Amino acid sequence: MIERELGSGLSTDDYVKLSREFSELGPVVDTIKNYRAARAEIVDLDAMIDDNATDAEMRKMAEAEKPALEEKCEQLERKIRIALIPKDAMDDHDAILEIRAGTGGDEAALFAGDLFRMYERYAAKQGWKIEVISMSEGAKGGLKEVIAGVHGRGVFAKLKFESGVHRVQRVPDTETQGRIHTSAATVAVLPEVEDVDIQIKEDDLKIDTMRAQGAGGQHVNKTESAIRITHIPTGTIVFVQEERSQHKNKAKALAYLRTKLYDTQRSKLDSERAAERRGQIGSGDRSERIRTYNFPQGRVTDHRINLTLYKLPQVMEGDVDELIDALITEHQAELLAAEGAT
Repeated sequence: MIERELGSGLSTDDYVKLSREFSELGPVVDTIKNYRAARAEIVDLDAMIDDNATDAEMRKMAEAEKPALEEKCEQLERKIRIALIPKDAMDDHDAILEIRAGTGGDEAALFAGDLFRMYERYAAKQGWKIEVISMSEGAKGGLKEVIAGVHGRGVFAKLKFESGVHRVQRVPDTETQGRIHTSAATVAVLPEVEDVDIQIKEDDLKIDTMRAQGAGGQHVNKTESAIRITHIPTGTIVFVQEERSQHKNKAKALAYLRTKLYDTQRSKLDSERAAERRGQIGSGDRSERIRTYNFPQGRVTDHRINLTLYKLPQVMEGDVDELIDALITEHQAELLAAEGAT
């Protein structure tokens, strides 16, 4: 049916949407076909084993082949069940990545900068694009805060598990006695939303223009390009000054405001659900320490799934796939268990 619709005169937006849906369904259809073929082979083997006319050697071969096919069927069945789990409505959306230095002073800011570079490298490997919305540098380097848009396919589906407190253990460059210091940074990943996801009334906004602050030479003193938007009903404030164009900063600020307001609504719903059932991985509880990066031992540990990897240098270079894939797998297992319980 989708193939037929793709062949009809669709608008560009509808065509792109259906093409993406069709490409996602392809692997599921192939998995179902492989499952049916494996089941048919098992039926044939059973018939051969039960047939008195089958000689002993053929029966022995059939009995030897059957366990591998049964295991294959179990794996394919699990893949099908996972594929049919209802997706998070936001999984295909772009994301807003927020990183803030936490406890640890200058070292925390340096770590926040390291985390941002890690995600930049990971995004590059995924073919995603990162666009800085606002950035505040630390006194001795690093970042006190950075907010960036991440654009690409399936961004939120992968990055949503990164929300939480990230802790680092290492010897700072300024440490003369070689003592290990512990500091932290918080990461928040919010799905970027459109007007259709959440509507904002113009009357609810207070928009201020001002001169940009920080680096930028004479430009910052002459042009009021920075934008601050206050959402009056909630008191939510966003500030953007990265672009030299006031129009571009306003567009970024409105997009970021929509995302913040949507996340507030989403968090409220998540909290209400969490009161009724055990919290799941990826709930975005930012008060919880989720991961530790131990530089002296070269290890990174994700505390939610008790996974430790002794490949910290590679992780900091953006090789985060093993961590994220393990979190997704665990999340899928919990969803399957929840479906089984209902």
